[in-house]
Amino acid sequence: MSDLPYLDGATVERLVPMARAVQVLEDALRAGLDPEATPRRSAVSLPAGQLLLMPAATARYAGVKAVSVAPGNPERGLPRVQGTYLLLDGGTLAPLAAIDGTALTSLRTPAVSALAVRHLAAPEGGRLVVFGSGPQAWGHVLALREVRPVTEVTIAGRDRARAEALAARCRAAGLPARALAREEDAVPADLAAAVSAADLIVCCTTARRPLFPGKLARDGVTVVAVGSHEPAARELDGDLVARSTVVVEARTAALEEAGDVIIPIRHGTITSGHLAGGLAELVAGKVPVGPGPRVFKSTGMAWEDLVVAAAAYEAWMSGRT
Repeated sequence: MSDLPYLDGATVERLVPMARAVQVLEDALRAGLDPEATPRRSAVSLPAGQLLLMPAATARYAGVKAVSVAPGNPERGLPRVQGTYLLLDGGTLAPLAAIDGTALTSLRTPAVSALAVRHLAAPEGGRLVVFGSGPQAWGHVLALREVRPVTEVTIAGRDRARAEALAARCRAAGLPARALAREEDAVPADLAAAVSAADLIVCCTTARRPLFPGKLARDGVTVVAVGSHEPAARELDGDLVARSTVVVEARTAALEEAGDVIIPIRHGTITSGHLAGGLAELVAGKVPVGPGPRVFKSTGMAWEDLVVAAAAYEAWMSGRT
């Protein structure tokens, strides 16, 4: 254990660029990985927040991510979510590497979204609206431009300074971008217009209530929601979900953790049968897409961490030989 290699965030980003992360996730699903068989995450309440444990295994590897969620950390200048990943040999369960769990999450979450968008969204159109201004917002900008021709970005954030900073970062990366204010209980006219015109909408916030009226989303738009894994929290309203072709990572996980679908089911707006399919079915071309909006709801699953962690480890080992 004393010689266990540690792959830090910069190393993970170098070893597994975003496009590579998207591809290894797709390859794993096409090779038969079943997200429905992934063990559920466990959550333990702590005085400062939550501790989440996310195990997964394949024939070749096993692993577990320990994630802490501390809501008070941003006020301290610290990340809200932190974590470490332990990668194990699949046959012997011997530890192979420790990996920066925060960097792993920041990479695999937008990569999963991009994989869904690759198979769900219309090929044309590049007007992207992003709700949120944190690491996941930036990660999703980078990921979606790998799979769709993003032509302009609108950042909608409650913290105007952070939203402006992210818009500036997008412009530095060659993407026309602007920042708009997001209010807690209202959608300003300029943001409503941006949502109505969008080809892609990404929601990566800590909001517990819908971010915008679903009626604003036009038919054909693709909406990705990644901000919540709690059954009582959601970023999308029931109107949007009911109108949409809804794809989730796995039905079992979504029906346990995804408030965006659980709440409409509880209210009688939809039934569990409204879910069009899981990510594996989408990648296999088995999800029929209807004429309305398309929604991908992600809660984050342990198989995604394992696939990307294994890719990082194999790239690291390859570089040593």
